[in-house]
Amino acid sequence: MNTIRSVCVYCGSSPGRGDIYLQAGHALGRALAESGLRLVYGGGTKGIMGAVAGGALENGGKVSGIIPRFLMNKEATEAALGRLDDLIVTEDMHERKHMMFEKSDAFVALPGGIGTVEEIVEIMTWAQLGRHRKPIVFANIAGFWDPMLMLIDHMRAEGFVHTAHLVQPLVVDTAEGIVPAILAAVAAAGVSAEGDPAVIERL
Repeated sequence: MNTIRSVCVYCGSSPGRGDIYLQAGHALGRALAESGLRLVYGGGTKGIMGAVAGGALENGGKVSGIIPRFLMNKEATEAALGRLDDLIVTEDMHERKHMMFEKSDAFVALPGGIGTVEEIVEIMTWAQLGRHRKPIVFANIAGFWDPMLMLIDHMRAEGFVHTAHLVQPLVVDTAEGIVPAILAAVAAAGVSAEGDPAVIERL
């Protein structure tokens, strides 16, 4: 039986260029809802953040938004925040990231900016340090994360990723393929994603 209950999605509060990233965000939100998985995200209601939340909510999904107080007027609107069934307002970014980690069974990085990179890198760092074994996914929409993946390979090749078996994120090219990839990885491992070391090691 699937033990994944919630998925954290990191992504931009801007739409990016064109519609492809917004469409991917909406599709991922819809897929999470249709699979009965709760979306945990940064609480923003604009850009790709808003698309992911919208995709989930429009399809009957549950959404937990976690947003620092100082970003409420920048990344969200009060009316849109009212649509979330679970809204948590934190005092700073550190508290936000910690709560997102605690409430999530897997992590996905959709396209985004520096903040998105910082968030997914921290999750990989914690995996490398043995803090968790939760699945990590790069949603490589239109090759967006190719430079990042090349950098990780380069760091590994140059001997700077000493526990490489703990940092092997899934790379999925379509939004629709993300949920099946996470569930398949956990099923193949045959364990819960709640911190069991086997999950990431076998991805």
